[in-house]
Amino acid sequence: MDDDDLTRLLAEVRSGERSPDEAVARLRRLPFADLGFARVDHHRSIRQGLPEAVYGPGKSPEQCAAIVAELMSGGSAPVLLTRADQLQVAAALERSPGGRTTPTSLAGEQLHIVAWRHAPARPGRVLVVTAGTGDLPVAAECVATLEAYGFSPRLLADCGVAGVHRLLASFDDLAEADAVVVVAGMEGALASIVGGLTAAPLVAVPTSVGYGASLAGVTALLAMHASCASGVTVVGIDNGFGAASAVARILR
Repeated sequence: MDDDDLTRLLAEVRSGERSPDEAVARLRRLPFADLGFARVDHHRSIRQGLPEAVYGPGKSPEQCAAIVAELMSGGSAPVLLTRADQLQVAAALERSPGGRTTPTSLAGEQLHIVAWRHAPARPGRVLVVTAGTGDLPVAAECVATLEAYGFSPRLLADCGVAGVHRLLASFDDLAEADAVVVVAGMEGALASIVGGLTAAPLVAVPTSVGYGASLAGVTALLAMHASCASGVTVVGIDNGFGAASAVARILR
């Protein structure tokens, strides 16, 4: 349930379309529904402006399906299942049809993000910039999350510092953006360069892409934290979902 759902419920009670007892029954699901193995947070959209998402790893397919179904029953906010494998996706879609699946393979493992329902369209020009093609799975997770939250992000792929003229060809896009997400592995230098070209809030996502000295993303993570471009925000390694959520908070 989000602010719009709660406002609609109160309006229905006021108009007589819904009885007070029916409204109370609906509100009993707030702030959470206890499934035994999970306490599903229906109140998060009202508190944070962003709904609870379902993180796939560590959960059984049946648990993923049950949590998604519970979130779907609780209002009209977007529902996201992240980092899900094929069995989790299949179980969730069987119980809650209609989700849109996006591959987000990481470290050779085939994973997906599934989105049910999208928020109403939101203003804001959001760019998602990748250093290399190998960073696209993380960028795909970010883009799919932004789209679920109502944004229409633009993807600029393969703009890494080994050929920085590819990035400079899109300078006007960077200058006009309201928020930018930079997704980069290797040495993570792209975040500093983009941070020096745009005034927009910038969220940097280090990826695990790179050779041995990249230390599975740790080198990029530390480089982004040490960026000489002031005001760069850094999320965890391969965390495209977290970057999209940060942008949604910034542009709320």
